[in-house]
Amino acid sequence: MRFYGNTSGDDLTYSDVFLVPSRSTVTSRLEVDLAPDDGTGATVPVVSANMNSVTGPVLAATLARRGGLGVLPQDMPLQDLDAAIRWVKDQPTWFDTPLRLAAHDTVSTALSLLPALTGHGVVLEDDDGRYLGCIAATRLGSALPDARLGDLLHGPLTSLELEDVDDPRAAFDVMVAAELDFAPVVQHGRVVGTLSRKSALRSTLYTAAVDRKGRLKVAAALGINGDVAGKAKALAEAGVDTLVLDTAHGHQDGMLRALEKVAALQLGVPLVAGNVVTPDGVRDLVGAGADVVKVGVGPGAMCTTRMMTAVGRPQFSAVLETAETALGIGARVWADGGVRYPRDVALALAAGASSVMIGSWFAGTIEAPGQLEREPDGRLYKQSWGMASTKAVQERFGRLDPYELARKELFAEGISSSRIYLDPHRPSVEDLLDMITSGLRSSFTYAGARTVAEFRERALVGLQSAAGYEEGKALPVSW
Repeated sequence: MRFYGNTSGDDLTYSDVFLVPSRSTVTSRLEVDLAPDDGTGATVPVVSANMNSVTGPVLAATLARRGGLGVLPQDMPLQDLDAAIRWVKDQPTWFDTPLRLAAHDTVSTALSLLPALTGHGVVLEDDDGRYLGCIAATRLGSALPDARLGDLLHGPLTSLELEDVDDPRAAFDVMVAAELDFAPVVQHGRVVGTLSRKSALRSTLYTAAVDRKGRLKVAAALGINGDVAGKAKALAEAGVDTLVLDTAHGHQDGMLRALEKVAALQLGVPLVAGNVVTPDGVRDLVGAGADVVKVGVGPGAMCTTRMMTAVGRPQFSAVLETAETALGIGARVWADGGVRYPRDVALALAAGASSVMIGSWFAGTIEAPGQLEREPDGRLYKQSWGMASTKAVQERFGRLDPYELARKELFAEGISSSRIYLDPHRPSVEDLLDMITSGLRSSFTYAGARTVAEFRERALVGLQSAAGYEEGKALPVSW
């Protein structure tokens, strides 16, 4: 990356900078390869944050299906993490994961999991897993909340046979010919996935992140206390593809000791560690065994660290300086936090990140953990919270005796409850990923880059005033 014109002695965040177009030989956005060079095997440089309100098994599977990497949070009990990893591994790689409900479930139950949107639906099965039928999500919007789902089944059961849709393009053509927006995919009478026209189309454009056995990839986080080596070994045995050692202050002796223990196991998966914001932090973590260093202290939407402690660093400068150090010693960095728009993801990659970790932006999606809730005006939202907040502390240490739990709650920081509203035009994490990757592909073409590494080298970055940043925003209404 090079600076255009004047540079600044101040630390910079994403809104302080912009990309300058350069001469380009890239003739199409589809020439661009977005695969990160961090050794994870992802095919798009997007990672979901290991936050309880962001990444569960459903979001992790959905993201991997489109080439990203979901990081399951360390607060999950080990047996639940094991089950979640194995569940992701069992999911289809280009069909969608079915939302399976019973005939006696109600419409309100379905709507707490899925809004009434075109291209989505629920699959009804009996207690033995036999397919009973499917209901388009749009039908749920016009039904009474207490109606049983089984009572909404009428007419022939529309489904796709697996042998008729053996590749995404064929599936798209079959659905267009049959005038289907949503249908289950059935093999020997059992549902193996679902499809919409858009999901079939996406599968022709994205390449899933899969392991050597052709299963979806998934990452998992673990803290630095307790039997870290034992937990890391158990997660590797469950099939995890990347391990993330995570603590708010990554540049500490406790992290270095934990990292050395896990690295010594030689589990054969990339090790990510953080968070840090300085070159010294990168050098120490890489020296202890990290392949990738997670960068960012305080930029997240749910984080109050900077206001509570004054600790942190503007994210663009933090990524720029740490990435240069990491690249020089054969490692990579993930930019963790602070992205609000696709432009910020592009700027993080320009600064040298191999992938960008996204938290709250993904919390308000269908696939994120938790149930959908509705405002009186009809807007849908999900709850989100910071991982150092009182709510997170209660979930993490709920088994402690009341005194010890109260001590930990006293020092909690971060937002315990925030409503993240679903974008009615982009309610799915896949919709957000479409927007992000579309912006990235355009950014690469403006820079004349075909790969993440080329973009890192060719990106030309300028400084701007607050007025310059505002000038770049579209107007929601006319003037």
